[in-house]
Amino acid sequence: MVWCSGWKLASAVSNKGGLGIIGAGSMYPEVLREHIQKCAIATTKPFAVNIPLLYPDIDTLMGIIEQENVSIVFTSAGNPATWTPWLKERNITVVHVVPNVKLAIKCQERGVDAVVCEGFEAGGHNGKDEITSMCLIPQVSDAVDIPVIAAGGIGDGRAIAAALALGAEAVQIGSRFAATEESSAHPAFKQSILEADDSATMLTMKSVVPVRLIKNEFYEKIAEAEKRCASTQELKELLGKRRAKAGIFEGDLENGELEIGQISGLIHDIPNVSILFDRLLLEYNEAISSLTLFKN
Repeated sequence: MVWCSGWKLASAVSNKGGLGIIGAGSMYPEVLREHIQKCAIATTKPFAVNIPLLYPDIDTLMGIIEQENVSIVFTSAGNPATWTPWLKERNITVVHVVPNVKLAIKCQERGVDAVVCEGFEAGGHNGKDEITSMCLIPQVSDAVDIPVIAAGGIGDGRAIAAALALGAEAVQIGSRFAATEESSAHPAFKQSILEADDSATMLTMKSVVPVRLIKNEFYEKIAEAEKRCASTQELKELLGKRRAKAGIFEGDLENGELEIGQISGLIHDIPNVSILFDRLLLEYNEAISSLTLFKN
């Protein structure tokens, strides 16, 4: 949710009864501090911050988390053993994102409070194993005793019901909320989500950092380079810097990274968070009711 989930989106989700998450992966330290402070003003409900552990200023970010009294941190893209003890010593709830069973077990052993098991349908940075949510959720749920939060390919109430049926105790939804009024993404990027179909995205850059993108001119350059077995260094140079910002935040639909999940094929509007939240709950209840009727 880089460049999508700032304080406006996070506070709106929390105010509606969910757990809003500020995505720190696209924020300089002082920008993160500003978003935390504004979110704390905009909602009296709990909210969280997601911090990729590979972030170069990780020490500074964690210092801000402590200084601003953030009570829930989602960590990703790194070893949960590195920061979990430090966070737990400060009574901060820790949730780590995992792409497979092995890492989920490691998280439990390291004292993580819950895990987000993310299937490879998810947008943005992804696991190399390409395990789908349908397969990953029940395996992780069977393997650990801590709460499991399902992510990847969840965009409506039917998918929420399915995730809970597979053993998850909650869901984390990204792509569907990227296309909301409160999302900080560029209008052009939001429109590209609406225009995407079931085959619009592809997982690429697996030799560098797996990422799911909408196919565009930048994606085609990556695909061509991978087809001729370009070196990791060449791929990194092609990736360069600011690609995600250019695509998601600035609306460069040809040369930017357009990170979004496969669920984009089901997204057809840009509602506000309150309307979307009510819709998700209605769809969930309808899905559960239909299953009950079928059983009877």
